[in-house]
Amino acid sequence: MSETPIDIQLQTLPDSPGVYQFFNKDGKIIYVGKAKNLKKRVSSYFNKHHDSGKTRVLVKKIVTIKHIVVSTETDALLLENNLIKKYQPRYNVLLKDDKTYPWICIKNERFPRVFSTRNLIKDGSEYFGPYTNIKTVRTLLDLIKGLYAIRTCNYDLSREKIDAGKYKVCLEYHLGNCKGPCEAYQTEEEYNRQIKDIRELIRGNFKDSLLQFKEQMKQLAQEMKFEEAQQIKEKIEVLENYQSKSTVVNPKISNVDVFSIISDESYGYVNFLQLSYGAIIRAHTIEIKKKLEETDEELLELAVTELRTRFNSLSREIYVPFKIKVSEGIKVTIPKLGDKKRILELSERNAKYYRQERFKQIKITDPDRHVKRIMDQMRRDLRLSVEPRHIECFDNSNIQGTNPVAACVVFKDGKPSKKEYRHFNIKTVTGPDDFASMEEVVFRRYKRLLEEGAPLPQLIVIDGGKGQLSSALKSLDVLGLRGKIAIIGIAKRLEEIYYPGDSIPLYLDKKSETLKIIQHLRNEAHRFGITFHRNKRSKAAINSELENIEGIGEKTANDLLKKFKSVKRIKEATLAQISEVVGSSKAQKIYKAFHNQS
Repeated sequence: MSETPIDIQLQTLPDSPGVYQFFNKDGKIIYVGKAKNLKKRVSSYFNKHHDSGKTRVLVKKIVTIKHIVVSTETDALLLENNLIKKYQPRYNVLLKDDKTYPWICIKNERFPRVFSTRNLIKDGSEYFGPYTNIKTVRTLLDLIKGLYAIRTCNYDLSREKIDAGKYKVCLEYHLGNCKGPCEAYQTEEEYNRQIKDIRELIRGNFKDSLLQFKEQMKQLAQEMKFEEAQQIKEKIEVLENYQSKSTVVNPKISNVDVFSIISDESYGYVNFLQLSYGAIIRAHTIEIKKKLEETDEELLELAVTELRTRFNSLSREIYVPFKIKVSEGIKVTIPKLGDKKRILELSERNAKYYRQERFKQIKITDPDRHVKRIMDQMRRDLRLSVEPRHIECFDNSNIQGTNPVAACVVFKDGKPSKKEYRHFNIKTVTGPDDFASMEEVVFRRYKRLLEEGAPLPQLIVIDGGKGQLSSALKSLDVLGLRGKIAIIGIAKRLEEIYYPGDSIPLYLDKKSETLKIIQHLRNEAHRFGITFHRNKRSKAAINSELENIEGIGEKTANDLLKKFKSVKRIKEATLAQISEVVGSSKAQKIYKAFHNQS
């Protein structure tokens, strides 16, 4: 491996299109890329600061650069794909799939058999697929078996052996599933006509088979062969029923591949739909792990090349959401409206559903990755400097100024940590003053955390608009915490997110996971605060009913409630039972007060 310094290697690179390979000190390929201009693209790795830590690590490990010059960007794209698949470099996106998918094979032999297989043998046989769902293969084969009489035996039906009478018809012939070519009951010409129809059927062209069967049915009916005509009619019904289950788009849209992409920080999800004769004959979605913050264009170019190769697509036109570079001779269409746009939207919908399914699976199988993704999403959505692993939310509760209380709920890694929830009785504020109440509870909460040396949250959420947010900020200023903890307010009406010193609110996507977590926080704070407020209010009402009796104070009322649990039970108690708790003098007053009321 060359020991030439990197700067000299960069100076000697050509300005042509091509593929570059980065090697580490052990001589192992760690990255493969393509470029319109090799010198400019490769130099950019060393000439600028990279935000991505992965890219910085990659650059540090590069010891040797090799390149392959090609004629066009298309050639570069294909070569890059082949090299990535061959060497699977550590820093390239992951697009590996070790599954073997089923194919439908029309065997290269006299009187060809039609069957499913996972092994491709280069013996001149025709292979259709691969299919991502074995159920599709079985359904197609069942359909073919129901429509056409083809053999299932593996005999060598050469002309010499048939003429010599080597074979006898089997049970399949007597069941009507085969027309007996092994005893020359069916001609090779007639059998091959069936194979031609089967070939079109597998490609998605039902039109020719339907027309042919309808002609046969009419002919048989005219010849008074009604039983045979009925059998053909049943085949037509089977074919029409199968066709109706296919997603018919538009008969004019034929032999087209459709690709769309949905991506986030770490992964891209590419959906592929293959259209033939107006129907979707294949759908497949792949997940691509990003390594170096690749763009959607780069990921889609890679996926288009990979998927078309994997599924042996010969379509000369593709629909994509934006301009990408593909092999020469392929028309790239970016649909704007009509059926073409709808089919692209369908592909995007499939990619979104696949992404959601993966999230649900990952939530179960890899919770750490799920939490990391959610936290990273919140960090970006809310413009925070760190992931909000620890969030606290505050809410005030009072009704017409009575019994004012506040609640603080705590979320860790996006989930409630109920043991850390806290209630606050408002002490320094008189009357219904939400702003002053918020200022008090925020000050008390974080003064205590600072005194105890407890960890502070990365984010504070205030249930309210600009007023409550400003009040909470006053307390953070007094405690010297402004700038150390991010703080936002959420207004109820339109779910507006307010930031300190910014009069223009942020509106999050209504379906975003970030907004759902903030709403969950707000709702938990509201529920927790209201429950505490109601309990306090009802206790105050009960106490006031007892304290209204002359000579009965708060302590006596509390002692009675501890013993009897409710005012109703106190009313039902005997004089002797009440006397055991508060003495005979007070007991007589209480007993007399309740029974005189009665």
